[in-house]
Amino acid sequence: MKSINNLSLFAMMLLAFACIPGEKQYKEPGSNYSCNQVEAAIETNVMDTEGDSADDPAIWIHPKETSKSLVITTNKKAGLVVYNLEGKEVQFVQSGRVNNVDVRYGFNLNGQVVDIVAASNRSFNSISIYRIEPDSGTLIDISARTIRSALDEVYGFCLYKSAISGKFYAFMNSKSGNMEQWELFATDNNRIDGRLVRSFKVGEQTEGCVADDELGYLYVGEETYGIWKYLAEPDKGGDRKSVADTSQSFVVPDIEGLTLYYGSEGRGYLLASVQGDNSYAVFERGGKNKFLGCFRIVDSSNTDAVEETDGIDVINMAMNDRFPNGFFIAQDGYNKNNGQDTTQNFKMVPWEHIANSFGPALIIDNTFDVRLMGSQE
Repeated sequence: MKSINNLSLFAMMLLAFACIPGEKQYKEPGSNYSCNQVEAAIETNVMDTEGDSADDPAIWIHPKETSKSLVITTNKKAGLVVYNLEGKEVQFVQSGRVNNVDVRYGFNLNGQVVDIVAASNRSFNSISIYRIEPDSGTLIDISARTIRSALDEVYGFCLYKSAISGKFYAFMNSKSGNMEQWELFATDNNRIDGRLVRSFKVGEQTEGCVADDELGYLYVGEETYGIWKYLAEPDKGGDRKSVADTSQSFVVPDIEGLTLYYGSEGRGYLLASVQGDNSYAVFERGGKNKFLGCFRIVDSSNTDAVEETDGIDVINMAMNDRFPNGFFIAQDGYNKNNGQDTTQNFKMVPWEHIANSFGPALIIDNTFDVRLMGSQE
């Protein structure tokens, strides 16, 4: 995608943001929402550690063959666990208590363009940064140093690539509700360092966040309140709008993972894990983020239902025969095998199953290339 398109969309959304009056964007009437039911097609191998281990997934798109794409997840007791599209573990990176993870494409490492994976690391109260080998998908640590946060304990995490400047940023938050924005930059020895460029207070405990690289927004989940919408550029301070809150019948504490389904021309959806009732809320990506409905992942012949989800992610692009229109992935807080409790894992749902469960159906756009989003070429 050309940068002029990104800038035009970004300018339009800035104007829309500025014109929305008041703190609350909209108010749904009080009622009980019946969520759609979908089934997972694949579940990943389970975590090697017992108890609450799995947390957050991030989908990496292979630059040439999407069927070789990977899902990078956090085992918050041990490190990063990487799965292929069949849900099989293909790599483990021992890196400490990494909590949330995200992926971005096209980082300029002194002339070498690389894809990066970064995560909040509670063992060192820091950001862990890796580059991805494009052929093998292997993660290689390229942190220039231990990039330590001033937060009391790092928790949630997401990346942002600015359509205006092409710069990369990392957002980290804490259980005390504070947030930091770090600019990531290349060092002379081909590693990545960071500088703190913005700090603000969200409220009470926060974790889930996601940034819209094309429209320039940052969404943050305040777990007992709801979802906030900020401008993602570092000079925008703490101004925000409320997307949804717990006074509305479709939002139940806790709000956990957030992710974005990207489509062409600024279309798409914001998805949120509503952990309190084991559902996933769907909002329009543009405008006032209108609430469209919700869905749950239920038992199937292949996988068990999903409960108490932390992290989620979604991709629109065609992956393989099983996922011709992308897929949604969710952490399963209570995983079962033949009816017996077992260690946690992740469940993968074909996007068309979710899209077609809504009426009217959600869009299916498997041609919009997220790897090119925010390109300065």
